[in-house]
Amino acid sequence: MNKKIVIIGGGIAGLSAGIYARLNGFDTEIIEMHSITGGQCTAWERKGYRFDYCLHWLVGTRNGPFHDIWLETDVINDQVKIIDHEVHTKIYAEDGTDFTVYTNIDKWEKYLCEIAPEDTKSIKKMCRNMRKTSVIEPYSNPPELRRLRDKIGSLIKILPAIIIFIKYGKKTLREYIGQFNFKSPRLTLFFDNLFPTGDFSALAFIMMLAWFHKKNAGYLLGGSKPMAQRMTEKYLRLSGILLTQKKAEKIIVENNIAKGVLLDDGSKIFADYVISAADGHSTIFEMLDGKYLSEQIKEAYNSWELFNPIVQVSFGVNSEIKTDIPVQSWISKNTNIGQTKADQGYSIMNYCFDPSMAPPGKTVIVIRFESQWGLWKDLEGEEYSKEKQQIEKDARLLIEKHYPGITKNIEVVDVATPVTDVRYTGVWKGSYEGFLPSSKNLMSNLKPTLPGLDGFYMAGQWLAPGGGLPPAGQTGKWAIQLICKKEKKAFTTK
Repeated sequence: MNKKIVIIGGGIAGLSAGIYARLNGFDTEIIEMHSITGGQCTAWERKGYRFDYCLHWLVGTRNGPFHDIWLETDVINDQVKIIDHEVHTKIYAEDGTDFTVYTNIDKWEKYLCEIAPEDTKSIKKMCRNMRKTSVIEPYSNPPELRRLRDKIGSLIKILPAIIIFIKYGKKTLREYIGQFNFKSPRLTLFFDNLFPTGDFSALAFIMMLAWFHKKNAGYLLGGSKPMAQRMTEKYLRLSGILLTQKKAEKIIVENNIAKGVLLDDGSKIFADYVISAADGHSTIFEMLDGKYLSEQIKEAYNSWELFNPIVQVSFGVNSEIKTDIPVQSWISKNTNIGQTKADQGYSIMNYCFDPSMAPPGKTVIVIRFESQWGLWKDLEGEEYSKEKQQIEKDARLLIEKHYPGITKNIEVVDVATPVTDVRYTGVWKGSYEGFLPSSKNLMSNLKPTLPGLDGFYMAGQWLAPGGGLPPAGQTGKWAIQLICKKEKKAFTTK
């Protein structure tokens, strides 16, 4: 008989693990607390409009190990159209000054030199660093399965970027930008506000634009929901079992071996292996009662910074509003949206480039802003409802400010808060991408196994600072590779 794997969580990591498990001959059951799969890679329909919560761009749309995963799991196929935007973001200061971040490094360099000729030397050095990191690719195999030749081959590929890693691997973005001593007040203003939150890694910033420059971070037409649906359909075609609206309460452990899962209805599912692709904190400290901890796990959950939660206000507009700039951000120190003082500013995304988001002749426009978890953790009932109403009111004023006359054409408004995210996904403190990639942890991925516990693996964004969809898909695959090794089976993607 086939060995059985029970997988907690039907998000991208859980679906990835399920697909690769079935491809390698394991019986599987995925347990998902929501009524649909996808986890945070999701969208919802309101009066013919689709409001997307996740997908802005996806690393691996063109080549590399992430691309292989997207092909193998049916995220990308011949029917999926990929859009590579020319502009990443356009940012506005409160005095109306603007700043454009282009996805092509050459074009961005030319633009920066035009608006700040006094900083040409520093600009060229910064952009040269980005081009050098474009040779970096993630490993295909988990650390435990990397052979010496894999490591040597990877080292040879990234030789041009080695100096960048040595010089800036432990620097924050602020430290990195500060060393250029930009003379232009315009550049200083915008770089100070580009990633204003906490200790953001310099390397993460440098590498991000390199992905766009290579056209390897495009947008999948249709967005998050069809992406998750394609993975789900592949998993079901492979005869995997999916249980929705079932929540895992505890992981059943006997003699320090994971044996299965206890569900919230009291039922139990037993298996030879358990993979948790659910929220990392819930898994370690609730489902396993904090009994299996490494020093790295303690450090991560005690001291690593998290991405701040976001509030998303989505508008369905009965009008066609065109733009060549999908995302615009505003630096704002004096804007209140509900109880949130939007010190980090706010962004407006116009989905006119994706016709699947709205009926013909109509448009979806979304406002997003960070909001500290402390504001939300105890908010409930009437108080919670009032806060959502105030956010909608304030967001309407903002969208009218930037699109005069739009208010009369708004047909539907939807407010999603950090509480919404926690309710449907269980994500810790509403942190949609988990650990912030910092100067201290960027290269410090958490292990998929826990000390002292056999038969158990983790997958998902909480294993990799920076989070997001690519690590989720990758760690789901890696979990099955490790199980195949333990079972002395040759891993296959066919």
